[in-house]
Amino acid sequence: MGKPTGFMEYARLNSRYRPVEERIQDNREVSLPVEEQELSREGARCMDCGTPFCHSFGCPLINLIPEWNDAVYKNRWYEAWRRLDLTNNFPEITGRVCPAPCEASCTLAINSSPVSIKEIERAIIEKAFREGWVEPLKPARETGKRVAVIGSGPAGLAAAQVLRRRGHQVILFEKADRIGGILRYGIPDFKLEKSVLDRRLEQMAVEGVEFETEVVIGEDLSVRYLRRRFNAIVLALGAGKPRDLPVSGRGYEGIHFAMEYLTQSNKVVAGDLEKEEVISAFNKRVLVIGGGDTGADCVGTAIRRQARSVTQVEILPKPREWKEPWNPEWPFWPNILRSSTSHAEGCRRLWSINTVQFTGGYDPWVQKAYLNEVEWQPQEQGSAGVAPRLRPVEVPGSEFELEVDLVLLALGFVHVDHRPLVEDLSIALDERGNIAVDEQYQTSAEGIFAAGDCHSGASLVVRAIDHGRRAASAVDAYLQGN
Repeated sequence: MGKPTGFMEYARLNSRYRPVEERIQDNREVSLPVEEQELSREGARCMDCGTPFCHSFGCPLINLIPEWNDAVYKNRWYEAWRRLDLTNNFPEITGRVCPAPCEASCTLAINSSPVSIKEIERAIIEKAFREGWVEPLKPARETGKRVAVIGSGPAGLAAAQVLRRRGHQVILFEKADRIGGILRYGIPDFKLEKSVLDRRLEQMAVEGVEFETEVVIGEDLSVRYLRRRFNAIVLALGAGKPRDLPVSGRGYEGIHFAMEYLTQSNKVVAGDLEKEEVISAFNKRVLVIGGGDTGADCVGTAIRRQARSVTQVEILPKPREWKEPWNPEWPFWPNILRSSTSHAEGCRRLWSINTVQFTGGYDPWVQKAYLNEVEWQPQEQGSAGVAPRLRPVEVPGSEFELEVDLVLLALGFVHVDHRPLVEDLSIALDERGNIAVDEQYQTSAEGIFAAGDCHSGASLVVRAIDHGRRAASAVDAYLQGN
């Protein structure tokens, strides 16, 4: 694949971004497009490695990465798009927000810089849209079967599109006022402009997917109604129950879950809310608790809302800093320090920090956060070949306090939100509180399936798309009787 000696001749093409001082003044995407000639050279770096771990190990969708890399190298862009379109319903989304585990498992990453797969993927789909290659695909025949998809995040959208193209009537229900789920309200525009999402939704609407917004199943429509009117139901509810921080002072005003803040901020950008109606970071000392991607999104959003300062703390220890271009844990995802574009915009980051309590003044607003440093020590002796579990132990004398005006909890998600739908369905849950499914994505209730984070737990967008596709195929087999 690619040029046999390309990986020796060309250096890796790294992503490019708009200047910090420019991009923090608006909400447009921070990434810059790349010239086709540069992308062709990057495609040439893809090795004829025999066993392409990038798509067999690193990509849940099993994207045909070496094939479209080779096509881009040879300037056969239409062919590249056709190969990409076979496995991924929304490459314009994964090409922007996926952390690219495919690159971590690229064979080149053993001792060199991996191929910039994510950049090539985004370039292919954007060229496909510009050239008019992306067209609605209507089913060859109608089956007469009706499927309700509940939830319009990446899993629900993928399931809905696949099922519609197989000839089923698909109605997608969303409790929010717009379609898109976490893609719409959980990811800031500076990472994913919503025009990119709307462009794909327009295609799905022409294909025949019906969208119903502001519908809460279990309240506006009963489960009994759905069972009577539809031949199958797909639950794509996401991992909606956020992990809380049960410490003293949690009830003060100004302490919010990250998704609450991001949702309102995205609505302001879309023009659906006025700034005065939302959680404001303007001229405030912002504390973000949680060091993952959602926390980083809060950092970038607060900076764009002109926060006075932004501090991000993480209870886990600081990962090792890795300056080399290759993956020290190939082909696995390496535990190394990563900094997002948001961190480059101005943020204080602290690791091994535990939050003890919050305090306020005479009014109900939070004013101070009390924290301390922790060390991670073995909790118990591990069995042979298994490392012992670690637990955080307070470092004596390490207590400190921060003056804060806004605290954002980005601690991940516990499981799918059980109320009201999951409880009304009386379906089985796994030990983590997520929806239990069999190998065919079917729940304990006949004809009801689940896809994405609501059964797997919070994960990557690319995995949600994969689950949506697989669940749709299972539903199709169920409806067709094979």
